[in-house]
Amino acid sequence: MSNLYLSPVQLAARLVDWGAEKRQISGGRLIVLGFLAGVYIGFAAHLATVVGTGDFAWIGLQKFFVGAVFSVGLMLVVIPGSELWTGNTMMTAAWLEQRLTLIDMLRNWSFVYLGNLLGSVFLAWLIVSQTGLMDGAFGGTALQIASNKVSEEFATTSHAGAYFFRAIACNWLVCLAVLLAMAAKDVTGKILGIFFPIMAFVAAGFEHVVANMYFIPAGIFAKALPAARAASGLDPALLAQLNWWTLWQTNLLVVTIGNLIGGGFFVAALYWWLYVKNPK
Repeated sequence: MSNLYLSPVQLAARLVDWGAEKRQISGGRLIVLGFLAGVYIGFAAHLATVVGTGDFAWIGLQKFFVGAVFSVGLMLVVIPGSELWTGNTMMTAAWLEQRLTLIDMLRNWSFVYLGNLLGSVFLAWLIVSQTGLMDGAFGGTALQIASNKVSEEFATTSHAGAYFFRAIACNWLVCLAVLLAMAAKDVTGKILGIFFPIMAFVAAGFEHVVANMYFIPAGIFAKALPAARAASGLDPALLAQLNWWTLWQTNLLVVTIGNLIGGGFFVAALYWWLYVKNPK
């Protein structure tokens, strides 16, 4: 066994312990830790908005840079420590091993999801409405991002299905990033383990529910900024579709379900089955 990182068998066992340990955290602490994670992902989302503003000659290179800076968010979540709902979907491994109950798991998910939402919306309000940075080109980009995420009709099967599968793929990669960070035994290894899967999911165009908790409210707040509206070039009808109802109806609900499957089943449950239940 390497002294530099955990083997797959060791990592799967650590994943079960990690999930079981979360049952000890009080509801109040979960909300605060979730709030911090929402803020950290929001910082990364704002940075991605800034980097994504303007035209690149090579659109793929622009997506790479946006993904590269977004990886800062999970680094802040994992290394200083906080609670991110998308990563916590991997608690299913501890549940399958009967190290915690379904109620324990749902309690954690509920408090952390609420905390993530509060932190993300708070940071969106702070940056867009209070800093003066977004009444212009950056605010226009924020509006374009948010509008693209909610303007399609949810009742359209192709839209709902596309977002659902983008969300599965997203959290598959995000949870693999968490596992790579968990496997590493030093900060440099954790940073490298996080960087590549997060860069990949953002550059690929997948959907992350906590990131969207920042991106869409940022667009809603930016609607109040005249220069941002002008810079966005969006039709008033599209701006009208951007609101707190469409945040849930056309995006967060379906993305939440997809993220849960991506992390809870395709990462945690499969690795539990492969390396804990059937290690040989």
